[in-house]
Amino acid sequence: MKPDTLRVAAYCRVSSDSSDQLHSYAAQIRAYTEKIGNHEGWELVDIYADEGLTGTRMDKREDFHRMLDHCRKGRIDKILVKSISRFARNTKDCLASLRELTVLGVSVDFEENHISTETLTTELMVSVFGALAQQESVSISQNQRMSYQRRMERGEFITTKAPFGYRLKDGKNLEIAEDEAWLIRKIFGLYLCGIGTEEIAKAVTQTGVRTRDGHAEWNHVGINYILRNEKYIGDALCQKTLATDSFPFAKKRNEGEKDQYYVDGTHPAIISKDTFQRVQRLLNTRSQHLDGPYKVYPLSKKILCGVCGSTFVRKASPSGYVSWVCRKHNESAVGCPIGRIAESEIYAAFVRMYNKLRLHEGVILKPALAQLRDLNDALQRSSPAMLAVNKAIAEATEQSYKVATLQSRGLLDAAACTAKLRTIECRLTELRRERRRLLKNEDLDETMETLRQTVNIIRGGPERLEDFDEILFADLVERITAESQTQVRFRLYGGIELTEQLREARR
Repeated sequence: MKPDTLRVAAYCRVSSDSSDQLHSYAAQIRAYTEKIGNHEGWELVDIYADEGLTGTRMDKREDFHRMLDHCRKGRIDKILVKSISRFARNTKDCLASLRELTVLGVSVDFEENHISTETLTTELMVSVFGALAQQESVSISQNQRMSYQRRMERGEFITTKAPFGYRLKDGKNLEIAEDEAWLIRKIFGLYLCGIGTEEIAKAVTQTGVRTRDGHAEWNHVGINYILRNEKYIGDALCQKTLATDSFPFAKKRNEGEKDQYYVDGTHPAIISKDTFQRVQRLLNTRSQHLDGPYKVYPLSKKILCGVCGSTFVRKASPSGYVSWVCRKHNESAVGCPIGRIAESEIYAAFVRMYNKLRLHEGVILKPALAQLRDLNDALQRSSPAMLAVNKAIAEATEQSYKVATLQSRGLLDAAACTAKLRTIECRLTELRRERRRLLKNEDLDETMETLRQTVNIIRGGPERLEDFDEILFADLVERITAESQTQVRFRLYGGIELTEQLREARR
């Protein structure tokens, strides 16, 4: 039986270009606030909007996922959206979201397409519009790529994201950010003093300066990328990465598939060319000595002893037998009882663990994710800061609705109404930014997001794994604890731990 009052939300995907008035957030929030407010039996829940993001992928649309989460929590009965192309730009994601919403009892109205999932008897029309929207996205992307290609051929530098140490000026030019540039100079200096990238990462982490992506901890991969980045000498190598031709588009490293263009003097330099060249020679020299004890293997620094807590080291015999052994046991057999474990046995244990997870994902991973989500919701409800922000958002949204109502009744002139709504919209933008900041600062929320990523990796992986997959292992396994020579415990990113038995290992 349907409720007397429908809880209605609206979803917009708006351009970040301020000149795009037709599809701006301001215009759409006014329109949807009036429409929902004036409709008998409807109650406004929220206006969800994602700004300046590509519609070809779903994983970056924060407010879209926030809306889905609210639907899962039973807060929304109906969603209004301008068109299918604003909802999703590929058929697969569109249908997946609509199927989930249908199961949850939430209907979606596509205004321009005159389609409501509440009365839809077939997914054929959605597929047709989804396919048209997908083709539109492909066409736009191809035109954009052709434009970039022509600019690179003319030697014009193109960037949309400033590397650490720079800021983007006027949306296209790089200028030095001195509050970060000093750290770039320090990284180059430390490396020329003979300090390795791992030690440099630890030193930079201790400064408290966050990475460009906001992470508190630096790693050797990021340091190595900085040391090899020609942008710090004021030059630019264009087309280091490329977009795949298949849909949905994804970025990958350009390994010779397309031409690259090196442009001199595109922006101010942080590092001298002499310093940069000395670092490159040192990097190349050190890379030639990565065999032997310095080579990194899939299990390197991953295995901890469950008895003494030491890390395991790799041992290879002349016969080709490879094993891993507790460092303390390796120094003295009486120091720790856990000896050698065959590398092949650990690999085989990972394969068995993955296949169990893939087969029983709904039994093992979904309950853990649901428990974390429930706990996270409980903590957020009890958080004074989160409660205050949510209350302020509710009040601002209600105020926006009242102003729009007064305008519709002719009690406010258009100029006064527009000014008032613009002030409220700015306030809502700040409040939503603060809510995202609070969410990101919650350790539990980060753990839940990590576990969600682990679930997605398993769902997107092969149905059955026959051999050890190094990339899959690196994406899933945070740590292995050797509880004995015949039993290991895998800890996945997100906190799930699973135990696997091994055959008797050598001592």
